[in-house]
Amino acid sequence: MSAAAEPSNAALAESLLAFWADAGVDAMLLDEAVDRIEAGKVLPPVRPAAPVVVAAAPVGRVGTPQPDVSAAVAQAQAAAAAAQDLDALVAAIAAFEGCSLRYEGAATKAVVFRGDPKAPLVVIGEGPGADEDARGEPFVGRAGKLLDRMLAAAGLDNRVLITNTVFWRPPGNRTPSPAEQAVCAPFLERIIALVQPRMLLLAGGASAKALLKREEGILSLRGRWLEWKSADGAMELPAMPTLHPAFLLRQPGAKKRAWQDLLTLTERLDRPGRPD
Repeated sequence: MSAAAEPSNAALAESLLAFWADAGVDAMLLDEAVDRIEAGKVLPPVRPAAPVVVAAAPVGRVGTPQPDVSAAVAQAQAAAAAAQDLDALVAAIAAFEGCSLRYEGAATKAVVFRGDPKAPLVVIGEGPGADEDARGEPFVGRAGKLLDRMLAAAGLDNRVLITNTVFWRPPGNRTPSPAEQAVCAPFLERIIALVQPRMLLLAGGASAKALLKREEGILSLRGRWLEWKSADGAMELPAMPTLHPAFLLRQPGAKKRAWQDLLTLTERLDRPGRPD
């Protein structure tokens, strides 16, 4: 039996070039040597600001609803308030047509929540991904499996309800927009009101910014106790922002910080006879 064929020189060269291109190399040889260290000490010239052009609002595709955000928020508020339990709320979300994400590639079934309906902790992520869109449950892909392992290690696996700021998958798994989060916010607040948790864990920057109305990045917000308030001021809960599990998969070295956040949260949740 003959030995496996060796890759051709052309194939090896192509593979090597692809490697360097991925590493950011954009030139093999230059006419003159460049001292990158010295070049980095010189500030680039300030470019004049480009003129601001206000573009007309895009026309929606034929057959794609383009809901007015304020009207959609009002519809969501009415539908959420009418739901007296989580089953009714899930049905209301499934029937809701005011969020444009529903028509931008998501499956017909809304992704609402999973976990204990009476949990002391509600975990809120950003939005469903491809796996969640297919299954109809939040956090069931690779990031969800990591989240489950972390919650189990902290003794929280059977004490949580998990949801997102939006209930339909954004196209290409992009971050949900503030408008999309605003339309879904009445339903999310109703979930919190029906569950009556003691605290919130906000996974990722989009979740933390949307619920806490803050502009800082997640690396500044994580690990800090902050207060979440409902839109009508009737509810107020301690909230802990933390790193999203998808970020931890890309940056494993950051898992230690997320683990510290979970330990801090668990300690507060389990304090005997002490106020939150």
